[in-house]
Amino acid sequence: MAGVRYEFETELFRWEARRDLWVFARLPDDVSEEIRLQPHPPAGFGSVKVMVTLGSSRWSTSVFPETADGAYVVAIKGEVRRREGVDLGDRVVLGVETLL
Repeated sequence: MAGVRYEFETELFRWEARRDLWVFARLPDDVSEEIRLQPHPPAGFGSVKVMVTLGSSRWSTSVFPETADGAYVVAIKGEVRRREGVDLGDRVVLGVETLL
């Protein structure tokens, strides 16, 4: 079941905590706050299940808080980046829909 859908522009960045290449997108603070305040089924690490749209790609994943009270982030897989022709530092339009 779908929750609330958000669409926004954001930049792809490298997750520095890992040595291998993990690319993420940060959700805007206002969107993160709205998601944080919505009721969700319990999930690990404060994550929230979502559907993400980038270009013609759409997939189910989770967003998780970058810090306890910070913005949510979402991983953008290499397969999606290649299909959509985007990479580190690119600005992209993401659609994120919470799942209930």
